[in-house]
Amino acid sequence: MRFRLPLAGLLGLTVLTAGCGASAEPAADGKATISYAIWDKNDQAAAEKIIAAFQQANPKVTVKLEITPWEQYWTKLQTAASGGAAPDVFWMNSLNVRLYADGGVIAPLDGSKAAGLPEAVVNGYRHDGKLYALPHNVSIPALWYDKKIFDAAGVAYPTADWTWDDVKAAAKKLTDPAKQQFGILAPMWDQGGFYNTMIQAGGHVLSPDGGKSGFDDPASIQGLEFWTGLIEDKLAPVAEVYTDTDPIQLFQSGKYGMYYGGVWFASTYWADPEMRARVDVAPLPKGPAREAVILLGLANSVSAKSEHPREAAAFAEFVSSDQAQKILSDSGGGALSVRPGTQDGWFAAFPSFHLKETYDASMPHGVPYPATLNTARWQDVQNKLLADAWSGKRPVADVAKEIATRMNEILAEE
Repeated sequence: MRFRLPLAGLLGLTVLTAGCGASAEPAADGKATISYAIWDKNDQAAAEKIIAAFQQANPKVTVKLEITPWEQYWTKLQTAASGGAAPDVFWMNSLNVRLYADGGVIAPLDGSKAAGLPEAVVNGYRHDGKLYALPHNVSIPALWYDKKIFDAAGVAYPTADWTWDDVKAAAKKLTDPAKQQFGILAPMWDQGGFYNTMIQAGGHVLSPDGGKSGFDDPASIQGLEFWTGLIEDKLAPVAEVYTDTDPIQLFQSGKYGMYYGGVWFASTYWADPEMRARVDVAPLPKGPAREAVILLGLANSVSAKSEHPREAAAFAEFVSSDQAQKILSDSGGGALSVRPGTQDGWFAAFPSFHLKETYDASMPHGVPYPATLNTARWQDVQNKLLADAWSGKRPVADVAKEIATRMNEILAEE
């Protein structure tokens, strides 16, 4: 399951002008065919079961599933939307939703259909007071750890009470230069890593109104230094390591004690019997100021130019319903359903992982993923400049202040 957005795709979206919604005359026999676009083949089985359930309840509607790999998804969607031919219903994330809404590509939905869903996830899909997508799953960053390495070092496993100090103390005991073994991985990752620690330190990425950067806040800088400090203390490998190998693969190598990853990694780790027995998961450790977990959920949007807007909206609503959410959960794939009370099947699919405990401890501290109209523009600046801090070329405080200055210039243009 992927939640990040390719920057080039989002930057290019600013040229879209799809216009207002369309409403075609219904077919004489009342039948309608709508398309549903997703990007993750791992969710195909669940999507097909959800479609079957919807079609059983709505026999005159046919839903055709389209799967486009993540690497091509946004480019293909942008091209289709530019020509007024976007799928009727398609996966959306909160980084994209404001641009697609502002460009008239997606239609507003009935906000009452989001009742009961976590507000920290739903709020990521609101724009100008309207809801433009209905969430259907949620991503939660968590602390994955290698029990084999912990056991060998005689270190107690992480718990929901852990703090940053516990992470650092454990990482020090788990690091063994003779074995080329590190206590923790520290990739430059916002969703699963430094956005969380910036907020946990009492800082912020954006001001509440989204108009100002929070990178120059001393607390935000402290949250960034949590990661660079691990590298400086040689408890985590240098930044260049992550450019050559995906952090997930590094963690699977058995040379790293801890990794701030997503609970959605459960299906990947469970598929490997050796990893299944070796790793487990716990909630993110508390920061010096507070507990905080960035929540980012996938959602379904409806094309503003769909020829069958009522049927498309009905399907998007169904995917977020109790019935469909339970189908998603019981499929045991990479996606964790977002509606409370429907996740037991997903937890049961990975019985040796402490996923339910992690979910229960994390959700009360959920914070929406920070996004604005042109998130990609300032994130591009963020990522390019932070690379110097992660590599040790420049002090974190200097980099963070420059990010804030340039972010504020971009935000002022929105």
